[in-house]
Amino acid sequence: MTTLRFPVAVVMQRTPLANRWVSERWEPVSVDAMPVDAGDPFPRCIADDAGGTRWRFADHVVELHPSEAEGYYLNLSAPDPKVFVMWRMADDGAEPAARPWIVTVSYNQAARMLDGGEQVDAVPMPVQIRAWLEPYVAAHYKPEPRRKVKRNDPFADGMPARPRDRRG
Repeated sequence: MTTLRFPVAVVMQRTPLANRWVSERWEPVSVDAMPVDAGDPFPRCIADDAGGTRWRFADHVVELHPSEAEGYYLNLSAPDPKVFVMWRMADDGAEPAARPWIVTVSYNQAARMLDGGEQVDAVPMPVQIRAWLEPYVAAHYKPEPRRKVKRNDPFADGMPARPRDRRG
């Protein structure tokens, strides 16, 4: 089965800090939907002032997989749907120091990345991505059927009850 792909641009922000242990904080601030042919393979500085620096990474995609349909549903059913950006600090010394690696709209995939020790931050989901995601979830998400809960029954497997101690 083929996966659907939606091109996006991630904007990362560096904020200087007045702290003796940490000089700056990096975080994704937005994920923007973009036309397929508008992707620039190189990060571009879009703002640089005293409040911080913003870099635009336009070479990312959100991929939809049928196996992640539950994670997409959980995200869309939340009061405020999010796009999750997994990012890492670059160790090559090049600018910018922080770079996005994976962009997803699945709660489950984001949770697995967090459990694996990755840095994952959420940003608000743009209207274009939500409009693209809703029909996919409607077509692919099938809730698990409710099953009757069985209580612990000592006689369920056919074992006789232990005889009572009759001391007299």
